[in-house]
Amino acid sequence: MLALRKARRKLRMGTICSPNPSGTKTSSEVCNADWMASLPPHLHNLPLSNLAIPGSHDSFSYWVDEKSPVGPDQTQAIKRLARISLVKKLMKKWSVTQNLTFREQLEAGIRYFDLRVSSKPGDADQEIYFIHGLFGIKVWDGLMEIDSFLTQHPREIVFLDFNHFYAMDEAHHKCLILRIQEAFGNKLCPTCSVESMTLKNLWEKTYQVLIFYHCPFYKQYPFLWPGKKIPAPWANTTSVHKLILFLETTLSERAPRGSFHVSQAILTPRVKTIARGLVGGLKNTLVHSKCWDSRGLPLLSQEEI
Repeated sequence: MLALRKARRKLRMGTICSPNPSGTKTSSEVCNADWMASLPPHLHNLPLSNLAIPGSHDSFSYWVDEKSPVGPDQTQAIKRLARISLVKKLMKKWSVTQNLTFREQLEAGIRYFDLRVSSKPGDADQEIYFIHGLFGIKVWDGLMEIDSFLTQHPREIVFLDFNHFYAMDEAHHKCLILRIQEAFGNKLCPTCSVESMTLKNLWEKTYQVLIFYHCPFYKQYPFLWPGKKIPAPWANTTSVHKLILFLETTLSERAPRGSFHVSQAILTPRVKTIARGLVGGLKNTLVHSKCWDSRGLPLLSQEEI
């Protein structure tokens, strides 16, 4: 456990950097972009489920389109209100939970991605988009951005957690899964024992991508891991104190074997929270609140497995 703490401390202190064209590191320090490759040898045979892996919440929501229709993840009341142009501008302030692109998150060391997807009303094709209140970028574009990073960093492993699907029928799912196959190909890790998932084993087989699919379609594809293999208990609170207690409790109660575990270190705004900070938005209302500053870490939009 001490070794893990040291590795995590080293990661926090590392420099965010990308490889130069020659493929060598641009800093004498450990780059966050290559933190898995830089872990000490005695951690290479440790199951990934025993490593603390940084992740992000609503990972794709660094950009949402306020000109697009309101997403099917919203209530009819919100959809009616959104006919007023100002409402979508306000929604955007509460829908964006990240300020880094996929590439920038990967370079910063993020390896777990929380993904919510949807078809878009009126689209004639089967295109799938990321969604959080408003539509984000196309899933295909995001997958290609991730794959580009992985090709340049062959010893980094990512967890892609597709946990919410909206307005998607069987044809949409098949289209999405085909996109995943096209994007990552031989990088996709087939399902196996969680305890056998070590960095050493993955590196030897050149696997870099674990796809978790919270839908029965996972049974039809060997590279789709069932959602139950990566539970993510949700505190659903605006209280920092309650959140910390929840995280400590759920972590202590996690299954000792057979699955990963996501600690969602996020505050969730309630209706009255949004009403009070309507114009200020999510960032100013929760991220920059005094309760976070006193703790020293702005944990909103952070996840860890």
